[in-house]
Amino acid sequence: MEGMTCTFAATATATATATPLADPTRFGSSTPYADALAGYAARDTVRLNVPGHAADPHAAPGLARFFGSDVLRMDVPPLLAGLDKGDGNPLAASLRLAADAFGARRTWFLTNGASQANRIAALALGAFRDAEAPVVAQRSAHSSFSDGIILGGLSPRFVQPSIDGWFGINHGVSPAALREALAGLGAGERPKGVYLISPSYFGAVADIAALAQVAHDAGAPLIVDAAWGAHFGFHEDLPESPLRLGADLVVSSTHKLGGSLTQSAMLHLGHGPFADELEPLVDRAFKLAQSTSESSLLLASLDLARDALQHGRDRIGDAIAAADELRDRIRRGGRFRVVSDTFDRFDDIVAVDPLRVSIDVASGGVHGPTARELLMERDGIYLEIATETCVVAVIAPGVVPDIARVVEALHALPIDADAAADVDAVGSVGALPAPGPLAMLPRDAFLRPAEAVPIEAAVGRVSADALAAYPPGIPNVLPGEVITPELVRFLKHVAATPGGYVRGAVDPTLATLSVVS
Repeated sequence: MEGMTCTFAATATATATATPLADPTRFGSSTPYADALAGYAARDTVRLNVPGHAADPHAAPGLARFFGSDVLRMDVPPLLAGLDKGDGNPLAASLRLAADAFGARRTWFLTNGASQANRIAALALGAFRDAEAPVVAQRSAHSSFSDGIILGGLSPRFVQPSIDGWFGINHGVSPAALREALAGLGAGERPKGVYLISPSYFGAVADIAALAQVAHDAGAPLIVDAAWGAHFGFHEDLPESPLRLGADLVVSSTHKLGGSLTQSAMLHLGHGPFADELEPLVDRAFKLAQSTSESSLLLASLDLARDALQHGRDRIGDAIAAADELRDRIRRGGRFRVVSDTFDRFDDIVAVDPLRVSIDVASGGVHGPTARELLMERDGIYLEIATETCVVAVIAPGVVPDIARVVEALHALPIDADAAADVDAVGSVGALPAPGPLAMLPRDAFLRPAEAVPIEAAVGRVSADALAAYPPGIPNVLPGEVITPELVRFLKHVAATPGGYVRGAVDPTLATLSVVS
């Protein structure tokens, strides 16, 4: 089984190409940018440029005390010779190393997370092919791709992921479901692209090779949001990288499980049949979206994280062994269940990320968010997320946590008499209502004036907001879609259940909804 000349020059340095500009052997280092940055920081300099702390502990004593003087010295602006300026600079070399390590034709380093990568992907698709051509996207796409749909003026069509009604979570898309969604497009409609997610938040891995073939057969590139799979392909016991399975563009939230600093990420272009067309479009979108003052600290962390993944097989293996031990001890304990043990019920799941340990705490009489809060406050154990029924532990490559402490704390959680009722409420959510028709492009709906109307009066109106009921967290309506009676009933039902809420609603009580005026 997530001046004009200066702007261009600054952004142009943070990409890798297949040209000799990025020959990493020139520097004799496996982390050329990080090493060059450390060397620059060690020089005796007088800084009369930005950032304003000037790497001077006396000028910024608070920063120096909090972060240390070394961080100040390595916090430098772009466009410095010997770092990111000129042909074959260390940053270009680091980007080439990253592209090679991940199996990419080209890699971009990002300093605003995988959310930036999703928006770049959407903007690139906006310029790809006819303006009216649709994009087929997984309905549970991250909100940043929905933002990209608005920014890029895209016309979306959707394919539903599989949904686990018991746990109130969604997984991925099967090749059959994607094929059906593509066949349902209008006559002569060739999609701009297909956007899917793998792995899921819970570690479920979709059949990327088959999905890429389905997308390519329809003449469309496959974009994979692999925010949670930055480590894939770096150990034989991990799933393969989506790039090596045929994906054309891959979003990688490197800080999640790749080990870089928070808010750093990568975007990878594959070697597929659409690479020649996509590369200049992605690069143009990158220059639009990336800061002209990108953080040298985040860039260096990406360089270091890639090196650690590429040369850290044994450390990755240690983390996998620790995750296996945690799962085994939970099973033997008898009180809780491991969520991934039930993944064989879903034909869209072909593999599981072993570094994600999802625990069914409701089976042991504990409400998910309550379990997470107690473990943090009482035991100092921080888990990634919680749903009404589950908590998820993330064991990053190289991390070997105190498994005994975690298991002991889990089994010391008090039984919650109301937990069973909460779980029953999750299970009663039932089938999701079909989205209403798309009356106008999401971008048009977002930019038009909006008004709040009573929820019942919103039926038949065009939504100005994206609304997603939790559980399971799939957008039920997007800007531009018509609000239906079934949708209103569903949202009210979820909002009334224990732990249920609707993200994006202008009124948390759902007395009103925001519609296009």
